[in-house]
Amino acid sequence: MNAAKRFAIYARLRAANPNPQTELAYRTPFELLVAVVLSAQATDRSVNKATAKLYAKARTPAAIAELGVEGLIPYIASIGLFRTKAKNIVALCEILVREHAGEVPADRQALEALPGVGRKTANVVLNCAFGQPTIAVDTHIFRVANRTRLAPGKDVAEVERKLEKFTPEEFKRGAHHWLVLHGRYVCVARMPKCPICIIRDLCEYPHKTKGEPPPLPLA
Repeated sequence: MNAAKRFAIYARLRAANPNPQTELAYRTPFELLVAVVLSAQATDRSVNKATAKLYAKARTPAAIAELGVEGLIPYIASIGLFRTKAKNIVALCEILVREHAGEVPADRQALEALPGVGRKTANVVLNCAFGQPTIAVDTHIFRVANRTRLAPGKDVAEVERKLEKFTPEEFKRGAHHWLVLHGRYVCVARMPKCPICIIRDLCEYPHKTKGEPPPLPLA
């Protein structure tokens, strides 16, 4: 895929959603961090239901550390891998209190040193909470990048490298959100909704589903 086509894809996604946001509910960088840790192999909707109850009780690292693992589990038991996630969240809360004065660091290395926080989670926090132009590659973005040929790669790391390399600077802040939402609601796994896709004519997927394409936006 050439640079002009990539630019056009992002321009259309931006025109359709000028101010993209994560669908995880949060008020502080810490609340976002916990929500992203919980979101692994879980839907944003299920995470939001759990965190709404949790944050009504405890919404700071000190408060959740005080709950402890057994005290945290009832709030997140509806989410997959909740025992492991509870251990990681309590452990990262203790580190935030002990080493970062209870604040979430705006630094990749410090974030990835926290239990349960990998590169994808760090990228989401850096982007959403601190406005850094990171691109977190989840299953949706991996699929969209490969299917459209926007940034094809054999693994998440390769797709991330290509997205960072080929995404025009003006689109980097929003790229993660646009691609996640596109993969979640349009370019879905089993039967992509090509007839309603606003980038259908730019996408290089050879097996598009049939139907009349929608009118293209002006931008």
